[in-house]
Amino acid sequence: MTEVVEVLNASRDRFLSFLTRRVESRDAAEEILQATFFKIVTKGATPGNEERVEAWFYRILRNEVIDHYRRRGARERAIETLARSGAGGDVDQDLDRAICACVRDVIPTLKPEYADILRRADLEEGSLAEAAHHLGLTVNNATVRLHRARAALRERLGEVCGACTEHGCLSCACRRKG
Repeated sequence: MTEVVEVLNASRDRFLSFLTRRVESRDAAEEILQATFFKIVTKGATPGNEERVEAWFYRILRNEVIDHYRRRGARERAIETLARSGAGGDVDQDLDRAICACVRDVIPTLKPEYADILRRADLEEGSLAEAAHHLGLTVNNATVRLHRARAALRERLGEVCGACTEHGCLSCACRRKG
């Protein structure tokens, strides 16, 4: 695994350039790259016997770019649907109400550094790079912290809401939903 990490680190600039040409901003490219590095390292993933490390990682990055646009497209379609339904300028308020009310109640019960990065990167929809800058972190550190914060949030929501979290909070039926 150490050899894989060394090869990936040595090729970092090329990977970032590859992503920057395919997504809307350098910040988005950086976020995708850092999240993918983190995923590879934490899962201990390695290429197949005959496969070159760089070729293997480029294939993973291509898939991450596709996932990035899918997530972005899903959000844009949700906003368009709300706008067509007459929500007009209240789209952001409607999206906030659609998110399980438990999320906003549970976030303050997490470690303060987790709550802060969740608010900045997810709820306020700032970029991870902006959140990292505001919190005085590197993007790498912010990526790790955000990953851990989301895991802590999932665990806490499981304690509070039970089965709702497994089926999606958009159809939440727990007693806390108002």
